[in-house]
Parts: sequence; structure tokens; C-alpha cells
Amino acid sequence: MPTRSPAEAYAAARNRAARPHLAEFAAGLPFDLDDFQVKGCAALEDGHGVLVCAPTGAGKTVVGEFAVHLALAQGLKCFYTTPIKALSNQKYADLVARHGASAVGLLTGDTAINGDAQVVVMTTEVLRNMIYAGGTRLDHLGYVVMDEVHYLADRFRGAVWEEVILQLPEHVAVVGLSATVSNAEEFGDWLVAVRGDTTVVVDEHRPVPLWQHMMVGNRLMDLFAGENERGELQVDPELVRHTAELERQSVVWDRGSRGRGRGGARPATRFRPPSRVTVIDRLDRNALLPAITFVFSRAGCDAAVGQCVRAGLRLTTDEEVAEIRRTIERHTADLPTADLEVLGYWEWREALERGIAAHHAGLLPAFKETVEDLFVRGLVRAVFATETLALGINMPARTVVLEKLVKYNGESHAELTPGEFTQLTGRAGRRGIDVEGHAVVIWHPGMDPRQVAGLASTRTYPLRSSFRPGYNMAVNLVGRMGTAAARSLLEQSFGQFQADRSVVGVSRRIERNEEALAGYRESMQCHLGDFAEYARLRRAVSRREKELSRKGTADRREAAAASLRRLKPGDVIAVPAGRRSGLAVVLDPGLDGDDDPRPLVVNEDRWAGRLTAADFPGPVEPLGRMRLPKRVDHRVPRVRRDLASSLRNTGIEAPPVPRRRHRGPAAQDEELAELRKALRAHPCHGCADREAHARWAERYDRLARETEALRQKVQATTHSLARAFDRICALLTERGYLDGETVTEHGRRLAGLWGESDLLTAECLRQDVWAGLNPAELAAVVSSLVYESRRDGGPLPRVPQGPIAEGLQATLRLWSELEADERRHKVDRTREPDLGFAWPVHRWARGESLAAVLRAAEQNGAELSAGDFVRWCRQVVDLLDQVAGVAGRDTPIGRTARAAVQAIRRGVVAAGTE
Repeated sequence: MPTRSPAEAYAAARNRAARPHLAEFAAGLPFDLDDFQVKGCAALEDGHGVLVCAPTGAGKTVVGEFAVHLALAQGLKCFYTTPIKALSNQKYADLVARHGASAVGLLTGDTAINGDAQVVVMTTEVLRNMIYAGGTRLDHLGYVVMDEVHYLADRFRGAVWEEVILQLPEHVAVVGLSATVSNAEEFGDWLVAVRGDTTVVVDEHRPVPLWQHMMVGNRLMDLFAGENERGELQVDPELVRHTAELERQSVVWDRGSRGRGRGGARPATRFRPPSRVTVIDRLDRNALLPAITFVFSRAGCDAAVGQCVRAGLRLTTDEEVAEIRRTIERHTADLPTADLEVLGYWEWREALERGIAAHHAGLLPAFKETVEDLFVRGLVRAVFATETLALGINMPARTVVLEKLVKYNGESHAELTPGEFTQLTGRAGRRGIDVEGHAVVIWHPGMDPRQVAGLASTRTYPLRSSFRPGYNMAVNLVGRMGTAAARSLLEQSFGQFQADRSVVGVSRRIERNEEALAGYRESMQCHLGDFAEYARLRRAVSRREKELSRKGTADRREAAAASLRRLKPGDVIAVPAGRRSGLAVVLDPGLDGDDDPRPLVVNEDRWAGRLTAADFPGPVEPLGRMRLPKRVDHRVPRVRRDLASSLRNTGIEAPPVPRRRHRGPAAQDEELAELRKALRAHPCHGCADREAHARWAERYDRLARETEALRQKVQATTHSLARAFDRICALLTERGYLDGETVTEHGRRLAGLWGESDLLTAECLRQDVWAGLNPAELAAVVSSLVYESRRDGGPLPRVPQGPIAEGLQATLRLWSELEADERRHKVDRTREPDLGFAWPVHRWARGESLAAVLRAAEQNGAELSAGDFVRWCRQVVDLLDQVAGVAGRDTPIGRTARAAVQAIRRGVVAAGTE
């Protein structure tokens, strides 16, 4: 360690004296704190809230851990919140290892361990529910750590983060930990506005440098070749030349090409990207493992593992295999032996023993946790993952590989954004282990290295609020603080903060436009009279003339269409103008039940095609008839030639095109005549400078219209969340959940229901449409409110007949009525119930084996892995728990819901939960 100067030693001593908790905390760490970590921790000890924005792997969680240290030292509580259960479990294990099991608790919805501890790790939703429920759990709360706080941009769950930040007691210090975002100062300004003094700490320095590469065939090439004189990264020219040469040599065939080259020439060599086995082998030889390869497809991840295993790839030693087996047994001890085969346990285990694994949302939780444990310990060295791994799970690697730069976003295939690219590649480089991290993009024909360089070098990732009020939020807010205070709270959200800031520029434009309009008004002044009034008359005349012109065109078009409908095969007509002008014979009238006829014709020049009413300025009258063969195939050149010859030999001649103007509706229109008369009688009509004034008036009118549109935009944006809240409250009042400032009995029930379909669930309970169902039947019906098929379309899933079908039908009827009300009140609509999980969960709840359930689901057209099945079962259990809670555990529906929970929570569904 370098020797400190006397001045540095004195400064360090002063800091220790001023911040003794930070000195004690830092002394217990095996590494020195970075400047940004010191700044964040110091702000906390000084009594401020803090927002820390830093790259993945930079160590921002140290500031959150210092909040835990402070709470324990000061006798206060600290809640450590995360966006996902897996991250909560991981953080709980870390904090238990440091502070002991008695000091730390865990609450994740389906897991409750030591919930009254001084430090509790929880998902953000649990804290939100705790705030609304009231009680004593928030007593003595000093700190709330919000890990991955940038998750508030998530369109489905992001609102929860803002609800918590807005409603925590004032004395609680909020510690926000975020990935690097370009508008950190804006987010910090909002936190200052709603939470008081908040220190914003931004650090863009990666503690482990990241090198960018592309793998082109079997060559691993650098993406950048240093910086230019302006400090900008330059794409490696050798990489550009090499990929351009491959583009010229290669042709990407679709499956129908069958080896044909361009223009009949000798086929070029088809470029084949390196296989997954080749990529992993090359990384292994270059000492670049462990690696995470992002595939963006569950099936692709599983297929990649299978390819590596079949190729005989092995990345582990015998000693490592023994430790892997012990780890597997520890994590999977609760799994029923009878289910191991259907879970694919043996294939999964063999891949792990080779150091290879998949990681995606379809994995069984126990499998996923095993992979995470082994990867962090360096025992699994090649993981094929979907992007969900990048959402905060602590699984850094030496290298990250991106197979493609396109992923399915739930609606369509879209290119990765710079933010997504950075979040994925940010996993590369393990602090304290790797000297540098590496990101590798697999090159395919059509991929421009400069495009990849743009993704890798862009540093603008703004955080955008997704906050919007919902039904549950509305009744809870009204119940806690009343309508006026609730509206005020919504006005303080980050969503409204950003919306209001976005109209600042628009408001300035309106002000500038107002100044310009005043100048235009002055320039169009006329000494003879009110030119603004005269300009309005001119505009009225112009509008009426255009209306009549359109009407005249429409009338002529309809007359032409009516005459075309009367045509018959063999009629000879004249096409009056255009490239197809001249005689033509009708082959097919082209009606087909359509209002717009499109007759098929052949003309004198052998052209065959369809005409429309737009080809004729007026009605079409047949000039004669021509005999047609019984079968006419106009696609055959010989047939067209013979028809054209016969047409010319009929002796029919096309009439000359009349050179007359259509006498349109304007000539007889009384309104137009009156407007023209008023225009000519206006004093300004005789002004010598009339046209100059008119030009200023036109400018004034255009700018006035633009300004009005801007005003409407400001009006729509300002107070937009409060207006949405008002519409929701109006619907809830209409349906009896609110009565003025009072939350009704039905509203109190809604206040305890969380999820996308909260109001629909409340309506089902209110109208008792689930009465009489047994536990398995209730599970099936309730599943429709949480399950969401991974793909739209396809045949409707089969559901058990009888009570289940009737219960689902009643639920769908209530949804339809609710959606109609939502349309009328212009509020976000509740998602339609999805029946795809009803059959599997019903069979499981009535005691069938996992193999039978998954087999039946596949036969029913559902894509359901064992991991998906467990995840959806747990969500059904979560909603059933809520139903039991709000309905009353001693009511018939409450007892049935509790029995359904017990029926589902068995075997693989129960494994790994408390």
C-alpha cells in the first residue's frame, strides 16, 4: 500500500471522525471503496437520501449494504427491495452470511422468513402492499434500499416503485441503486422534490475494462482500433474489409434456393456462422471462459446445450464434477423422485457436469438457482441465456456473447437498443477476478460492424416513467388520504414530473408564436376595414369551393362506377385518356360483390388488366359488342393478340375526347354565391394592397392553427395522471366501489386484490359467479385472470366442461361488461381472461402427476415447460391467497380458495418454498 502524505493522513483521520460508521464499515471490507461508493455512503451518514447510477458490476450495491450497516448500528429497520424474487433470495443469502440469520428476514409473496427482523429483504410489491395495509411494520423504519430502481420504466410493474417512493414516511431515507441512465440528474431532481435532500452520484467508469469483439467465421476480431484525435472510437478497418469481402463472396439463400447462383452464374459459397460448439471452444482456447451467450429464445438456449453435449464438449475436471453433483443434490433434494424424468433432470444434470447450462424463465426454480450457484462459483463455464438473466441476477462472466442483434419484444422482432446492448454486455468482467471483460458479437451476412460499433459506443439511455393509476391504487389512495390528496400525490409522480417538463419547450414555442401572431396582425392591417374579417370570408369561400369540388368529383366517380356495374362480357368500351386510352373489350365485369367494380379488359395494344372508376371522368356507355370464346385466359400472349386483332376488326371507333368543362355543383350553389357576394361587398376588397395583406393573413391563420394544436397538447399533458385518476374514480363510483370520499365494502375488498385483473376479480367475488366450485374447479377458473399465453392466435384451448366451463363463461361475461364501461370512461382496459392454463392446473389440483399434466397440456396446444408450470401455479396460488383473504377465510369461497392453495402447493410446486 502506498505511503500517505501527512496531509492525506490528516484528511483521512478527519473523515473517520466525522463519519465513524463509514470508517467502521469500510474497515470490514476486503477492498478499498471507490470514490463514488465513498460519496454515496457519506451522503447517507450525513442524513441524505441517495441515488447511485453506475454500470453493472461497478459495486453500487455497496451503498445499499452500508444502509443496512447504518440501520443495525442505529437500532433502526432497513428494508432492502428488489424487482424479482430470485434477486431477493440472492441478496438475503448475502446479508445472512454477513449479519447472521437472526438479523435478516425475507418476504417475497410465497416465502416468509423472519419478517419482523431488523433488516428485511423483499420484492418491491411486498413493500407497497405493506404501506397500504398500515400497521406497525413501518415503525422505526430508517432506510429503504431500492435495488434496480430503473425498473420503474417497466410498463407492467414500474408504477410500484413510484408508489413506494411517494408514500414512504418523510423520515425514511431512500437509497436508489440504478444502472447508468442519461437523465440521472432529472430523476434526482424529482427525488429531491418528493423526498427532500437527495445526493445524486453518477459513475460511468467500469471497474473492469470491456473489450468489444466480433467473431467472423472462426476469427475473433477487435471491433475498435483505438481513438481518433477527437477521442472517438474508430471501427477496426481490417474488420470492415474482411466482412465486406465475405459479403461479396457469400449469398444468403432462403430454403428454396437449392444452390442456384445469381443470374445463373456459378453459385457463391454460402457463409455459415460458427457453431455454438466452435464459439465455446474458441473462447476456451483464448482463456475467455466463463461466458454467457445470449440467445433470446428459450428453445434456442436448450438446443444450444444439447448441441454442446452431443458434440462431447467438456469444460470441467473430475474434482469439479464431484462438487457439481453435491451442489445439485443440495438444491434439488425436495424434488419428488417420480418427477425427475419428466423434468429432464438427467439430461440437465449431465450438461451441468460438463460445465454447460441454460438459463431462462422456463426453467424450474430449483434448476435455475442451481445454475446461478454453480456459475458464480466458476463450476459452470458456458451458460446460454435469454435476456431475463440481465435483470439484476448477480451472474457476471469473463465474456458475453451475442448471437444476434434482434430479439422478440413481445409484439415483433426488433433490433437491440443501445441500452439493451449495454445491459447485456455489462455482465462481462468479474470485479476482483478478471483484469478485463470481453463482449463478442457473432457476425452474420448483412451485419455492419459500424452498426455494432454504434450500439457499443452510444451512451444515452433515458429513464422514462411508466406510472399510471389503477383500480387498486385508486381505492387505497382514497381510503388513506381522500380524493384531493390522492390527486395531489399523483401530480408529484415522476411520470407527471417528466410530462410537465416535456411541455416546457412547447409552452415556450406558444409564447414565441404569440409574439409572431401579434406582428402578423399588425402587418395585415388595412385602412379600409377589418382585414381579419375579410380574410375569414376568403377562407370560407375557399373551403366551400373545395367541398363542392370534392362533391363534384365524387358524383362523377359514382356515375362512372354505376355505369361500370352495368357492363357485360363482350362489351366494347372506350378508355378516354391515360396510357390505356382507346378501345377495350370487357372480359369480366369484376363485381365480386364489391361496391367498387374493377372490370377486366383487353385493349387494342394487347394490354390486359383491370380498370376502375378513376379511369373515367364520367359514365361509360358500351360502343358495341364483340363475341368472345367460351374460355378466355388473358394471361396467355396468343389469346391477348387474337382478342386485340378481333377488336380492331369490329369497325368500332373510339369517339373523340370531348373538350368541355364539367359544369359542377359550384355554379348552382347558393351558399357559395352568398359568400362571394359578401366578399365583393367588403370594404377591404377594393384595397390596392389587398393581396399583400392576404399573404400576411394566410401566415397568421397557419400559425394560429399550429398554436392551438400546441395548446391542446399542453392541456392533454398537464394534469394527465390526475385526470386519468378521476376517470377511474368515476367508474369505481358508478360500480359501487367508491361513494364520494368513502371506500365501500366492495372497495375495501378491491383494496386487498393486487394484479392486472384486480377489478375483474373483485366483480367475480361481488357477483358470486364462482360459488359452488370445488377447489380444483376454482383453481382452473381463477387461473384465467393471471395466465398469459406466450403466443396469440391458434385454436382455443380445451377446458373441462360443466362447472368450470360455466365459471369461465361467467367470468368472461363480467369482463365484457367491464371492458364496455372502461371504453366509455376512457380508462386502460382490463386484459381478457386467458383460458390456456385452466386444464393443466385443474388436473394438477385434483392430484394428477406432473407427467400426465404436462402431457395433457401439450396435447391441448399449450407450450408449457415444467418451469412455466410451476411459475403459473405459484401465481394462481398468490391470487387464491388474496381471494381467501378478502372474502374471509370462514366464508364458503374463502374455504374453497384455501383448499385450492393446498391442492396446488405440492410436489414441484411446493419445492423450494417455505
